[in-house]
Amino acid sequence: MDTTIRKIERSDLGALLGMIREFAEFEKLTQYLEVTEERLSRAMFADDGPVEGLIAFAGEESVGYALFFPNFSSFRGQCGFYLDDLYIRPDFRGKGIGEAMLKEIARLGRNRGYERIDFVVLDWNTTAIGFYEKLGADKNEAERHFTFGGAAFDRLAS
Repeated sequence: MDTTIRKIERSDLGALLGMIREFAEFEKLTQYLEVTEERLSRAMFADDGPVEGLIAFAGEESVGYALFFPNFSSFRGQCGFYLDDLYIRPDFRGKGIGEAMLKEIARLGRNRGYERIDFVVLDWNTTAIGFYEKLGADKNEAERHFTFGGAAFDRLAS
């Protein structure tokens, strides 16, 4: 299979949005899906847009994406990327695309002096957990993901 991985461009936003919807359905999180092409464009292509991304193609068909942004670990003093999404369409899983995307993210990070990639995986997604562990990722069972959003965020911000 001829696969191409490259940085996401504005012209990819429609395909990206479609795959984000698929990912939300897979993770059973569609009730949280609020993203639009305008929000993606602002986050990725505004002068101060924090989000970067890769998109994978098999021929002309988009088959996967990764979204990530810089982060910092204060205890270790390390810069890295936070991998928000890594999604490969079901028919294309197990073909090395996800690993190739992670390698490209790691190369981008290394070129900036970064030392890590952080991410969260839903506890029921044993396939993804196995994939990341096979590649050498460490799992910290003690940490839990929290979010201030909506009214809680508004209260903090006011």
